Amino acid sequence: MPADTLRNQTRNPGMPLDTAMFEGHRINRLATERRAASLVSRRGVKKLHQAAWLVNAIRCIDLTTLAGDDTKGRVRRLCAKARQPLAPRIADALGLNPTVGAVCVYPTMTRHAVHALEGSGIPVASVATGFPAGLMPLRLRLEEIRYAVDEGAAEIDIVITREHALRGDWSALHDEIAAMRDACGEAHMKAILATGDLQTFGNVYAASMVAMQAGADFIKTSTGKEGVNATLPVSLVMVRALRDYLDATGHRVGFKPAGGMKTAKDALNWQFLMREEMGRDWLSPDLFRLGASSMLADIERQLDHFATGRYAAAHRHAIA
Repeated sequence: MPADTLRNQTRNPGMPLDTAMFEGHRINRLATERRAASLVSRRGVKKLHQAAWLVNAIRCIDLTTLAGDDTKGRVRRLCAKARQPLAPRIADALGLNPTVGAVCVYPTMTRHAVHALEGSGIPVASVATGFPAGLMPLRLRLEEIRYAVDEGAAEIDIVITREHALRGDWSALHDEIAAMRDACGEAHMKAILATGDLQTFGNVYAASMVAMQAGADFIKTSTGKEGVNATLPVSLVMVRALRDYLDATGHRVGFKPAGGMKTAKDALNWQFLMREEMGRDWLSPDLFRLGASSMLADIERQLDHFATGRYAAAHRHAIA
């Protein structure tokens, strides 16, 4: 599947706010944590099967740089890695060369990424709306979305106002996200919930449902800047929300964990979650993304071991 197929998917049209879909929904924290732990303890893959899962993880990575010292040169290097995530010798040994799901940058870096990826089919995602805190006037956040889209972003990662969720002001949250979705136009929107700031699983479930009702094409765990980012238990809560939304509306919404994931094992664990909870359809980049760049180096190292039988030193693999 080409990396740009997200733009060809039927979008989530959203709906008016319906608090009955989440108010009163009780979540058993201990049961959630046990279920998440079972995904790691019960399932394992080896050799060829592991290599296949890791190649699929590459296809779902949003290769990202969101640093204060980002430059055109850094973005161009990241895009070169996006075009060829695996060293040529590894790609040759495997007989394939996957590309990543997207490249994610700040709005002012978007045009550099678009130019560097021209002809590759890899979309550019841009964070917006005052990332990572989102504490800007709404009109400025909407203008930032429009700027990123004008610069060529095909996907926009927005951040919500956490205060709305913490106060239970679901109408304000719905209206805000719906306005952001409208500002995105044809660009697909990923709603970052910053789950590490939301305090309870109940808030996470409710915020997930409100974001989908407001038209989010993806729900995303974190900015990567919070004290706690993606965890398997909070991801399970969000995935159950998108499954409930699918059952209620018939509309499919994607999922993106982000932040704190660094290893090939992490890439496997989150894919196991999607496979067991949502099925094989959610193992493709149009419905699942991994918001992590550092894990690519470990994935490449593991695939090198599969191809050669030896572990290479870390310096043998280009840093994403």
